[in-house]
Amino acid sequence: MSGWWMAVGAGARRRTGAGREPVPRARYRVVALPHAGGWPSAFRSWWQVLPEDVECVVAQLPGRGVRINEPPLTRVEPLVDALGRGLAELEPLPYAIIGHSFGSVLGYELARAMERKGLPPALLAVSARQPPCFPSEPPFAHLRSDTELLEHLTDIGGMSPVLMDRPDLVQPSLRAIRADLEAMETYRRPLSGTRVPILALSAVDDPVVVHDRMHLWSLETSGGFSRQAFTGGHFYLYTPANAAAVAARLVPGLDTPRSSAAPLPSPLAR
Repeated sequence: MSGWWMAVGAGARRRTGAGREPVPRARYRVVALPHAGGWPSAFRSWWQVLPEDVECVVAQLPGRGVRINEPPLTRVEPLVDALGRGLAELEPLPYAIIGHSFGSVLGYELARAMERKGLPPALLAVSARQPPCFPSEPPFAHLRSDTELLEHLTDIGGMSPVLMDRPDLVQPSLRAIRADLEAMETYRRPLSGTRVPILALSAVDDPVVVHDRMHLWSLETSGGFSRQAFTGGHFYLYTPANAAAVAARLVPGLDTPRSSAAPLPSPLAR
């Protein structure tokens, strides 16, 4: 698998041959892009709710995870170019893209890139990010001091307050978070949209995103458009119950979650 993508859950066992029981051949793929600074583990709740014949691959960007020592990139274009090349190298499968927060920006541009390659997704789900017709404006989060950025992340539920006093643990993550925020805040709406259908997802109690703006993602597609609202704050997508509900919209024939595990805590922005 490309270093830009990590197969997780049953997909990882399928690729490595791990486990005693044979894993069914994949019939569908969920392509996931986490929030700013997010590691592949951000989508760990999704591993619990996707069936074993649905492969989940999560973006693994420089500056985090096994790529922690690589310098992170600060612009959307080179990230999408590398992600698109890596995705095109995978075994062909029908697939959907889901991006959360910063991952929505990457997901939208990735859908456009794959469309140009003749390999479009069946559906693009954008979560917890305002549509491109509302570009980021000053003051930019990526220019905040470390203390200010940590306070912001704590306020929106992206980092545990107990980590505020552990700079040794959070400093590596802050570098990736700041780079992703710069990429998101310097991104501008493209001249053309996509023909891929879009599903816009949000939480009504999100302290970051204006929920009522999410319907304007409909301007970015000439395909179908739908939206769905949840509760749970900015990181609502990572609770198993919400993950199961969204997965049922993304994956054909998926009616019930594979697990009814209790919700996981909001992930550290990593």
